[in-house]
Amino acid sequence: MRLMGCCKPVILILETLQTLKTLLMGNIMCKHCMNRSVLLVRLFPGISVFSCLLGSAPPRPLPPSPSPTKTDPRAIHARAIKSVATDNATFNNLVTLYSKLESLASYSVRVFSQIRSPNVVSWTALVSAHSNTLLALRYFVSMLRHPTLPNNRTLASLFRTSAALFALPFALSLHSLSLKLALSSDPFAGSALLSFYFKCRMPDHAHKVFDEIPDRDSVCYSAMIVGLAQNSRSVDALLVLADMRHRGFASTEHSVSGGLRAAAELAALEQCRMIHGHAVVAGFDSNVVVGSALVDGYGKAGVVENARQVFEDNLAWMNLVGWNAMMAGYAQQGDHKSTSELFDSMECQGLVPDEYSFLAMLTALYNAGMFLEADQWLTRMKVDYGLQPTLVHYTCFVGAMARAGHLEQAERVALTMPYEPDAAVWRALLSACAFHGEADKAWSMARRVLELEPLDDSAYVIVANVLSAAGRWDDVAELRKMLRVRRVKKQGGRSWIEIQGKVHVFAAGDWKHKRSAEIYRKLQEIMGEIEKLGYVPIWDELLHNVEEEKRKEALWHHSEKLAVAFGVLCGSAPPGKPLRIVKNLRICKDCHEAFKYMTRILQREIIVRDVNRYHRFVDGNCTCRDIW
Repeated sequence: MRLMGCCKPVILILETLQTLKTLLMGNIMCKHCMNRSVLLVRLFPGISVFSCLLGSAPPRPLPPSPSPTKTDPRAIHARAIKSVATDNATFNNLVTLYSKLESLASYSVRVFSQIRSPNVVSWTALVSAHSNTLLALRYFVSMLRHPTLPNNRTLASLFRTSAALFALPFALSLHSLSLKLALSSDPFAGSALLSFYFKCRMPDHAHKVFDEIPDRDSVCYSAMIVGLAQNSRSVDALLVLADMRHRGFASTEHSVSGGLRAAAELAALEQCRMIHGHAVVAGFDSNVVVGSALVDGYGKAGVVENARQVFEDNLAWMNLVGWNAMMAGYAQQGDHKSTSELFDSMECQGLVPDEYSFLAMLTALYNAGMFLEADQWLTRMKVDYGLQPTLVHYTCFVGAMARAGHLEQAERVALTMPYEPDAAVWRALLSACAFHGEADKAWSMARRVLELEPLDDSAYVIVANVLSAAGRWDDVAELRKMLRVRRVKKQGGRSWIEIQGKVHVFAAGDWKHKRSAEIYRKLQEIMGEIEKLGYVPIWDELLHNVEEEKRKEALWHHSEKLAVAFGVLCGSAPPGKPLRIVKNLRICKDCHEAFKYMTRILQREIIVRDVNRYHRFVDGNCTCRDIW
């Protein structure tokens, strides 16, 4: 007994030394595992050793082999089973590792079933292992029945799964649970919840969640900016980006690319340039995500030269998304030659075109009115590349054919293509009928559009313009009555121009601007000058048969003309630089004609981006060749 009493301190010291030795060797292995070279030891492995081994295993399917290697998770699993020191952490890591290997994914459930008392980390590992599948939701229900309450990482994984599965009712219940557990205000779970609501096209709900997160971080702000940009809330996205920088949060590649996407949708060139400058300072100018967004931003702002410069600077690491963005920039200008050359260069670089590459090519041909070439590219897409054209590809082809004057043939293609025509297809045909002055055909196409979208005000406006141009005022009156009966609200035409980073918006006959009196005087002066050059008003798109003086006033006070007058008045661009106007609807024929004359009077370019395409007015001509 006396001897045993003396040995107890010695035994304790030996056990401590053995533990320290095991942990020390585990730390040594961790350093070697960073290079995926595991130091094999004969010591009985402890917990930290197993964690290191699990982290060093390759996160990809293993090639079939008769005997597992030492870095194979099955070998690590076997050694963990033999170890008396194995605890939940080892099995949790094994669940995660098996889920990353497609050929061994089923093992993750087997490992989980061996855990005697799974904790929240164990359940989270199992749920995450089956993310984006219904099994994740089922395992979560089992977790609650166990019972085990989720943590922020569990909820984040489930919100991402709900977004992938469009499981709105489940996600709403999950949001309710997160409120009860006070986890919805956690930045990690809150960011995932933000992304979910944005993917479900519920930006107001996302904004409310964002406002309820007290300790926001860069991830929260980035999720908010990207989500708003994807939901066409571009102004709000730019405001959040400004607030993020004002509060001192570091920018991320996602926040910068999201801000660029918002600026691109607004065609806000100055905003795009400012974000570009910030990207350079923050070190994101060579980032492939930001680089692609910059190409897209400059392209949609109509400055394809700047877009091409960014593209060339990042060519070494530019991916397919960036190439497609560059082609789309040329396509919006109707520059089919540059788009085709870029397509060929992309193939020479070893990149394989996808459906978006062909969409850019077909869009360029549609804007150029080249339907025969569009047919060839559609065939090439199917035969040479094995890609199945989607409805939007056929829409470009039908539109190009209709613009070329083959209205009957275009309608047959729309009815025989492998997709049910949507409103966009019939709207393209309607616009072509209006362009060619086919009143009866336009009315037929308008009916098809209204069958699918009864509240589409653009269909009423286009067909009313065609009928008024044909002098069919009784039909116009009947159409206006139909508008009132169906309570269709006509979307007002708006145009905006960016002056020193601030966007000024105008509506037809607008007197809300503080400098309205000066703007109308300047417009009167410009219109008088172009009349001397031979400008004659185009009355086709006026709905009322009224006296000439009032008709002229209605034409002269269109929103895009007011925007140009304001741009000239305040000197929005230095001499020689173009005036840039954005319009939310299709530019009317009279404004299109007037701008040709204005370029000669003002001796500068006017670039207009309407809902269909870009119009670049230079020396009395437009690059669209009067096809839009």
